[in-house]
Amino acid sequence: MTFQLVLFGTLGILATAWAVYANRRLFSGGTVGPPTVLEVVYYVVGVISLGLGWYFNVRYTHQFGAKASYVDYTKELFTNWASDSAAQDYTIVNLVLLPLWTITDGRRRDVRIPWIFFVMSLFTSLAFSVALYLAFVERQIRYTRARGAANEVVVPSVA
Repeated sequence: MTFQLVLFGTLGILATAWAVYANRRLFSGGTVGPPTVLEVVYYVVGVISLGLGWYFNVRYTHQFGAKASYVDYTKELFTNWASDSAAQDYTIVNLVLLPLWTITDGRRRDVRIPWIFFVMSLFTSLAFSVALYLAFVERQIRYTRARGAANEVVVPSVA
């Protein structure tokens, strides 16, 4: 393991832990209940993408050694027309659309510190961050419904 891999891995774990901690109300107190099938699918896809991404990142780092960096990694994405097409999509989604989406939508849905999913994507993987964001949103929707039902005031009808 290189220092760079350990550092980025640690930052990925810290960003993920911070997201869970900031949104801990979604995971404690029994308000939301157990994960739904959809939520489990998000977690499974996220973990698989994280494993695959790190497998390739470790190989890249070991192949390029001291030359391995974000700048070099980005340059390596653009090596032929096919990869150029995929790389521009990935770059625009990760650096522009993901933060705009998670911050805007997260604030509307009351997801705490929604910008952390962008930060997380820099150290984990884009698919992991998106999957985790979607799982959090799934829990937030159930949390909001449960709180709304608990806070409803029943007014008896006068006949």
